[in-house]
Amino acid sequence: MNARRRRIDPRRWALDLSAVVALLAVPIIGFQPTFGGPGYLVPAVGGLVLGVAIAAVGAWQRWGILVVTAVTIIAYFVFGTALAVSHSGLFGVIPTLASLQELAAGVITSWKALLTTVAPVAVADGFGLVPFLLLLAGGVLTASLALRVRHHAWALLPAGAVLLVQIALGTSTPAAPAVEGIVFAVAAVLWLALRQAWSPAQAAISLGETGQGTRGAARRRAVMGAGIVAVAVLAGVGTSALAAPPSPRYVLRDVVIPPFHIQDYPSPMQSFRKIVRDDRTTTLFTVQGLPQDARVRLAVMDAYSGTVYNVADTGFGSSSAFSPVRTNMSQAASGTPATVGIRIDDWQGVWMPEVGAVRSVTFDGSRADDLRRSAQYNDATSSGIVGADLHKGDAYQLDTVIADRPTDKALAKASVLPVTIPKQIGVPQSFAAIAATATADAKTPVEQVRALQKYLADGGFFSHGLEGEPRSLPGHGAARISSLLESKQMVGDDEQYATAMALLAGQLGIPARVVMGFYPAEDKARSSVFAATGDDLHAWVEVPFAGFGWVAFDPTPPKDHVPTDQATKPRSEPKPQVLQPPPPEQQSADEPPTVPADHGPKDDKNDSSGVLLTILAAAGIGIGVLALLASPFVVIGAFKAKRRRRRRQAERPADRISGGWDELVDSAVDYGVPVPAGATRLEDATAVAAAFAQPSVTTLARSADARVWGPTDPSDDDIEAFWNDVDETVADMGQQRGFWHRVGARLSLRSLVAGTAVDKWMPRRRRAVKPAESAAEESA
Repeated sequence: MNARRRRIDPRRWALDLSAVVALLAVPIIGFQPTFGGPGYLVPAVGGLVLGVAIAAVGAWQRWGILVVTAVTIIAYFVFGTALAVSHSGLFGVIPTLASLQELAAGVITSWKALLTTVAPVAVADGFGLVPFLLLLAGGVLTASLALRVRHHAWALLPAGAVLLVQIALGTSTPAAPAVEGIVFAVAAVLWLALRQAWSPAQAAISLGETGQGTRGAARRRAVMGAGIVAVAVLAGVGTSALAAPPSPRYVLRDVVIPPFHIQDYPSPMQSFRKIVRDDRTTTLFTVQGLPQDARVRLAVMDAYSGTVYNVADTGFGSSSAFSPVRTNMSQAASGTPATVGIRIDDWQGVWMPEVGAVRSVTFDGSRADDLRRSAQYNDATSSGIVGADLHKGDAYQLDTVIADRPTDKALAKASVLPVTIPKQIGVPQSFAAIAATATADAKTPVEQVRALQKYLADGGFFSHGLEGEPRSLPGHGAARISSLLESKQMVGDDEQYATAMALLAGQLGIPARVVMGFYPAEDKARSSVFAATGDDLHAWVEVPFAGFGWVAFDPTPPKDHVPTDQATKPRSEPKPQVLQPPPPEQQSADEPPTVPADHGPKDDKNDSSGVLLTILAAAGIGIGVLALLASPFVVIGAFKAKRRRRRRQAERPADRISGGWDELVDSAVDYGVPVPAGATRLEDATAVAAAFAQPSVTTLARSADARVWGPTDPSDDDIEAFWNDVDETVADMGQQRGFWHRVGARLSLRSLVAGTAVDKWMPRRRRAVKPAESAAEESA
C-alpha cells in the first residue's frame, strides 16, 4: 500500500489546494442573493471541503477515477443529510430513509425547484442541495486536476464551469460582481504564476550563475511577474466595474416561468353573496390562537375589469407573484410573531385561509404531502392558494407575523406609496366627482381615505338582500356600484362597499386593493377558538402608506344600520355619467352571476412555451451537471489520445518505435503494474511479463532495442508491424484483467502522473542498452 502512495510536496500541495478554495469561493459568494442569508454557507462550504478532501486523499493514494467517483457518491449520501437536508434526518444529522430519498431525487429535481421558486429561497426547504452538490462535484474535479495533471491550467475548467452554473441559477442582481471577478482572476493568475516558478527550470542558465542565485532570481522574477499581472487584473476589472453602467444580469430564472397561473382560478368575490346565503350558520373552518383584532385573509384583488375584481394579470408582478411555500416567506414583515392553527370543516376550494404575514406553513393530516406540493404563497399580498383544493379534515399550522395597526395620528404625516396596480376599467366618469365631493375638506392622504370610508360607512345602509332583509342586489360590476352610489339610499354589503371605496380611491390617484376574508364579531372576539361561518365573511380595503405598508379600512356600515325607506329613486341632481353596459343576466336576486375572470384571450402558445422553457432549462442544467461530472473522463481520454498520436507520428523513425514501447509500458502502469523509473526495456518487460504472464513482451523489448540501436532507421513497415504487435499485447493484457479493469485502466491517471508521460509525451530517454549488452543482461 505504501508503495502506491504518492510523494507529497507540502509547499506545492498547499498552494494548489489554497488556489482551489479561492477559485470556488467565488461561486459560493455569488449564491448569497439567491438564499438571502448565511444559511446556505453550511452546505456550500461543507461540499467544498468534502470535495477537496476526497481529491487530496485520492491523489495521495493514487485512486483511479472510478474509486474517486464511488467515494464522492458515498460521501454525498453520508454527509448530505447533515449538510443539506438536515430537516429530514434524525436529530438533523443521522441519515434516514426520507433524507436519502430526498438526496437521490434532488440530483435531478433540485435544479428545477430552485429555478421555479422566487428568491430568496430557504435551505430548510431542501434548496441547500444545489450548492452542496455543485461545490462537492466542483471541489473533487478542480482539486483532482490541480494535484494530478501536468498542465495545471486544466483545473480552471471545472472551476469556471461551477461559476457559470452558479450565475445561471442565481438572480439578476449579483452579490458583488467586481469582487467576484477580481478574486477569480487574481487567484487564477497568481496560482499559475507561482506554479510555473516552482516547476523545474525551463529556461537556459548562464554558466556564471550559481544554484542559489538562480533560485533567487527565478523567485524574484515570478513574484514580480505575478505582481504586475495582478495589478493589471485589478486595474482592468476595477475600471470596467466603475465605468460600466449598472445593468441586470440575464439568468435562467428570468426565462423559466413557474407552471402556475392565478388567472386559472375565478375571483372569490364572485361567490361572496352565495357563501353568505348558503353557509350563514355553517362552520367553514376553525382557527386556534387567533390574536386579538387579527383577521383571516382569503384573497387580495387589485384588478377591476368593470365586471369583477380579481388578482392582477401575470404582467403586473407582485399581486400575481405566487410561488411554492417555503420556510423563509415574508422576511420583510414586522410586528408580533404568532402561531395559528387552522382546521378545515365545510370550506372547499383553492383559496387558503391564513392570518397575517406568513413565515412558514406546516400541513397536517393524510393529505399533507399533496397540499404542501401544491401550495403557493404571495409575500406581497399575504395570500395563499392550494392547487389540490382544501377539503374537510385538512389542517395546517402558520408561523406568522401580525402587523401593528397604526393610528390616524401616526399616519398623519405619511404619504401614500406609489404602488403600481392595474388601471381600473369601466369606471363611470361620475365617480371622480363623487370622490372629489366626499374628500373636499381632506388635506392629507389619510384624511382623504378616512373621508371616503366615512362617506360610505356613515351614509350607507347594510343588507345582504336575503330573505327578510331589505332588498340589495348582489354583484360588484360597474352598473351595480353606480346604482349604489347614485341611489337616494345606499344599500349593500361588504362586496359593494369595499369595491366602491377602492374605485373612488382610484379616482383620486390613491392605489387601493380589496381584501376578502373573515373576522369574528364582537361577541366571538374573546373566544380562544374562532369558528368561521358565512356570517363572518367580510371585505375591506387596503391602502399603502410609507413606513407602514398596507393599512386596512372598513367602509361597510354596521349590520344594524338598516334602511327605513326602501325607495331607491335617483337623487334629485345626479351627476352626468357615461352609460355602462347592463349587468349580466342574473338567475335570481339573491345569487350573483358567475363571471369568468376578464384577462383577455389567453395565449396558449405562450403557456406551452413557458412549460417547454421550464423543461428545457431543467434538462439543460441536468445535462450540464452530467457533462461536468463526465469532464474528467473526457479530459483523460483526450490526453491519452494526444499522447499516442504524438508517439506514433514522431519525427524520427526510432522515436516512433520507442513511442510504441512506451505506449505498452504506460498501459501496464494503468493496470497497476509497478514499473521502475529509468529502467531498461528488458527490465520493463520483466515486470510486465511477471504481472501478465506474457513472455512475448520480452521479444518486443529486444525487437525495440534492435530497431532503435540498429545501423539503419526502421522502415515504415517495421514501425507499423511493431505498433500492431504492441496493440495486440495490450489487448491481451485487457482480456486477462476483465471489463471493469479495462475501463479503469482507460480512465486511470497513473501513466499521466508517474508513467512515461514526461517531456510532453515524447519517448522517454532510457539507459542506453545496445542489443549485445541486452543479450548479456538477459543471460546474466
